[in-house]
Amino acid sequence: MNAPAPRRIAAATLAGTTLEWYDFFLYGTASALIFNKQFFPSLSPTVGTLAAFSTFAVGFIARPLGGLVFGHFGDRIGRKSTLVVSLMLMGVGSTLIGLIPNFEAIGIWAPILLVAMRIVQGIGLGGEGAGATLMSMEHAPADQRNRYAGFPQMGTPAGLVLANLLFLGSSALMPADAFAAWGWRIPFLLSVVLVAIGLMIRLKITESPSFTQVARNDKVVRFPLGEAFKVGFGRLALTLLVGVANSAVAYVFMVFTLSYGTQNLHYDRQFLILSVTGSAVLWFATIPIWTRIADRHGRRTMFVAGSAALLLWCLAFFPLLNSGNTGLTMLALAGMGLVVPITHCVQGAIIADTFPVNVRFSGMSLLLQGGAILGGGLAPMIATAVLNATGSTTGITWYLAGICGVSMISAMALFRLVPAQSTVDGPRERDAVPLSVNTRPAGLDDH
Repeated sequence: MNAPAPRRIAAATLAGTTLEWYDFFLYGTASALIFNKQFFPSLSPTVGTLAAFSTFAVGFIARPLGGLVFGHFGDRIGRKSTLVVSLMLMGVGSTLIGLIPNFEAIGIWAPILLVAMRIVQGIGLGGEGAGATLMSMEHAPADQRNRYAGFPQMGTPAGLVLANLLFLGSSALMPADAFAAWGWRIPFLLSVVLVAIGLMIRLKITESPSFTQVARNDKVVRFPLGEAFKVGFGRLALTLLVGVANSAVAYVFMVFTLSYGTQNLHYDRQFLILSVTGSAVLWFATIPIWTRIADRHGRRTMFVAGSAALLLWCLAFFPLLNSGNTGLTMLALAGMGLVVPITHCVQGAIIADTFPVNVRFSGMSLLLQGGAILGGGLAPMIATAVLNATGSTTGITWYLAGICGVSMISAMALFRLVPAQSTVDGPRERDAVPLSVNTRPAGLDDH
């Protein structure tokens, strides 16, 4: 017997986001461990790492462009086709990164081409986050919207696990010099195979019933992003800030830790990669638990409590890491794997519920990618710069704690600004943050 349609859609979005994040995180791992030597060899190790993390940040800067383009067409022609194109772009960008000659071979063109392909990756991922969440959530039963919106979120840690395991496996199968010279390219070249599999899965899914209803009712708008701004600046700003902490903390723990741990604490590279990978497994495994709690008891209290837990663990993270004890280091990373998903698993649904269905892709993309830049895109670079300037991780700890505080306060303000309620069109998830009746287009509620 075939699985119910919502489950097939959820599985398809999980598969697609896993492959997209695999490509994106593979770049993050390589930028922490390889790219400073391959593309910036004339720089000191610290400055070379900073330059490599700068190219990592370029992908985040490109993500809003992808979000705007894919969001526009996702609201105009549908979710499914945009998700197919985004996956293809990511695959092309990653595969070509594996083919770029290094600085020794072509000089300055090497980092230029690297940045160009990173931009392609960023554009592709910019269309993925909102689209996959909406596709799964808009197929979901009314009482399981958080659960289904969480499936694409599981693709983030799954992609990290896949990227790290293939990176680690490739490095283990050859001498260190050979891997640094050319072996690092193998995981990037494998992208073409993985993306082909993802496309076969994604082409078989059906269009979102919410968008189908919008098109049937002739409610597609010409400029959806302009309509999305009508929710008001205050609400947009608060919703944007809600997601920045999770992104910043996650990228420090997933990416910056690799370079800091190997260069400054002299941990074995394989130990760190395996520890981060194990933490990502915890992240992946606990998302269904947190989304089930959110569906049963409400996501608002859970999100605020999760933000507080994230702040507290940030205060403990670097002291544990700096202890030099492998057990405490594993504890520091495992703790991140447990607290990061509390807020990560529902932030997509919170942002989606900010907008009417016919402009939801555009509005959600704008906020997701804006938050990614303010949070994750700059975090590894800021952490490296603070460490280089002060010689200590204390400043990084307070940077992370501060941004967690901003997100937590923004969430509390947002939830006070928009009281939990039901819409005139019928019952809604208990703590969604719907628009007022006057701003919601009639007949577009999808629950």
